[in-house]
Amino acid sequence: MSDKKSNIKENDAAKAAEKESERPKRLEDYDPEMQKRIIAEIKRAERNRKILILAFVLLMIGGFGAYGLYYINAGKGDDRGGELSHLVGNDVLANIPSQQGDDTFYTATITDERGVSRKLEVLEEYKTLYYLNKDLIGWLKIDDTNIDGPVMQAADNEYYLSHDFDKKDDKAGTLFLDCDCDVIRGSDNLIIYGHHLQSGRMFSKLSAYESESYYASHPIIQFDTIYEKGTYQVMYAFRSRVYDADQVVFKYYQFINAQSAEEFASNMEEMKRLSYYDTGITAQYGDRLLTLSTCDYNEENGRFVVVAKKIR
Repeated sequence: MSDKKSNIKENDAAKAAEKESERPKRLEDYDPEMQKRIIAEIKRAERNRKILILAFVLLMIGGFGAYGLYYINAGKGDDRGGELSHLVGNDVLANIPSQQGDDTFYTATITDERGVSRKLEVLEEYKTLYYLNKDLIGWLKIDDTNIDGPVMQAADNEYYLSHDFDKKDDKAGTLFLDCDCDVIRGSDNLIIYGHHLQSGRMFSKLSAYESESYYASHPIIQFDTIYEKGTYQVMYAFRSRVYDADQVVFKYYQFINAQSAEEFASNMEEMKRLSYYDTGITAQYGDRLLTLSTCDYNEENGRFVVVAKKIR
């Protein structure tokens, strides 16, 4: 019986010792050297915590600042777009070159295969904009959308990816016509590029054409070159991508002119195959096409494309 009581006491003592070891110790319970180490570790941990909090706060401020700056710049772009739209048809500057004796400023000469020449003149409504920037090649508009602005053309397909109408640096860029397209002599297919922006500017809304109902309510695209007006009817809407140069595959961005009716028909078949829906609109060799292209983030180097046929 005494052994049993002894075992109980030992167990109770062990439990008491265990509880004592689990109880949080005070700083004073440690020797002076250990106290110094503990205090130093606490200070280090607190310093790291403050650094992390500061870094997080700065990151948040930077993020909100960039976000705000992005939309401020987007707003400025919208304001400038409105100003340019107001200048369409405005003759405030239109007569300045002619007053200086430059009667070729608004004209271009075209010579056909027979050697017959004729002059093209910039449409009156675009003369002011053309005077401000001779890279202007036309104006694109889709009713009931924010796609309504100038189209530029440079010597390459890079410049207007990062410059605005005024030739200032702008990551939003400007809508621009492929440098290999020719609005004077005429190309089978005019290709216009524009960024897909989070702000909704440029060609950000173009991918809405994935929906057939959206196409049904937006079937017409107006693209005036600086020399003539043009109305186009949407034919195809599809996704594609920029391929490697050695890949043998249909590359919509290389179709500017067809060398034969067979080549033209082949391109039409490829676009029809890719299209999300059948519009019932067809094109024949000799018809003029308009292609709108923007980035698409469903895949690497993806593109969203809308193709339309000129109807008048």
